[in-house]
Amino acid sequence: MCRHVAYLGPPVSLRSLLIDPPHSLYRQAWAPRRQRHGTVNADGFGIGWYAGSDPVPARYRRGVPIWGDPSLPDIARVTSSAAVLAAVRSATEGTAAGEQAAAPFAHGRWLFSHNGRLDGWPDSAAALLAEPGAVGPGAGGPCAGRDDGGHDSDGLGGASSVGDAFVAGPSALGLLLSAEAMVDSAFLWALALQRLLGGDAMDAALAGTIAAVEAAGRTGRFNFLLTDGQSIAATACGDTLWYRSAAADTPEPASGRESRDRAPDGSGTPAAWVLVASEPGDDAPGWTEVPDRHLLTATPSRVSIRPLAACAVPDGARPAGTGPVTARSADGSPAGTGLAGTGPAGPELTFPGAAGSRLAGTGRGGL
Repeated sequence: MCRHVAYLGPPVSLRSLLIDPPHSLYRQAWAPRRQRHGTVNADGFGIGWYAGSDPVPARYRRGVPIWGDPSLPDIARVTSSAAVLAAVRSATEGTAAGEQAAAPFAHGRWLFSHNGRLDGWPDSAAALLAEPGAVGPGAGGPCAGRDDGGHDSDGLGGASSVGDAFVAGPSALGLLLSAEAMVDSAFLWALALQRLLGGDAMDAALAGTIAAVEAAGRTGRFNFLLTDGQSIAATACGDTLWYRSAAADTPEPASGRESRDRAPDGSGTPAAWVLVASEPGDDAPGWTEVPDRHLLTATPSRVSIRPLAACAVPDGARPAGTGPVTARSADGSPAGTGLAGTGPAGPELTFPGAAGSRLAGTGRGGL
């Protein structure tokens, strides 16, 4: 249910990322190739992107199939960004319709998408919030209703409703009413957002949300995708997740081909970039699948993958005796610690990105 994608790297046009590749997100709306649940994603779409030095992203969302918006190809052709998150929607039964129900959801500098479902919605949401520990540590904190850059919320019903819900405390009614739309994805975003506002890193917030939901006995599929325009955190939990990356320092191969990939649209000088998607946008080599129940964190030059259980910090504190996780650059070399935040250590799977895959028609890879 749903397909989504995120990109970080040199500025490229939205069209080159989302429409032009042979199996792009645009095509995945009616012909997904690896979707495990559902056959089409025609209940709306959304695109979020960052412009220049502005830390707060813009969004363009519609409640119609992505192919039903005749203006989108032209808008996407002339709009470029170095950080993008986009999704096409297949609605969970019993959820609201319309553009407000379409990802990405937003708050301050964050963009969020959910591919999956919360089983038993909406009753399961109210029951979940009655469970101890289901609500993250951000509730009622000093940043309630605002991100730490001082920007009012625009992703969960507006600054006033979000602020009221967080300041008043984590009541089931408050969280449900603060959601931008009555959909399971917006509700799960509210839970993750509380953890972010409480100080959790992006990876810990996503893993902690899943851990809390499952600890309360709730079930579902929880493929989350989150970005702040600088890094990406994503979970594989019930559906497919893939990534592809190119490191700026990839050595020149013996074949004499160019030493580094340019941006996915083939423009600009060689540079580091990363794509994270529900499924590959083409059949070129270089795509790597993330195992189920794992969490990916990435910047353009580094990708790290760890088991979900090693990343969750349900109470906002690292368990005793654990240390930082070692991240690796896209060429597989060590690159310090704490890629997207400060999750606890655990078995890490490092998947080096490939710099040689191609996008049909441009000589580069894409979505």
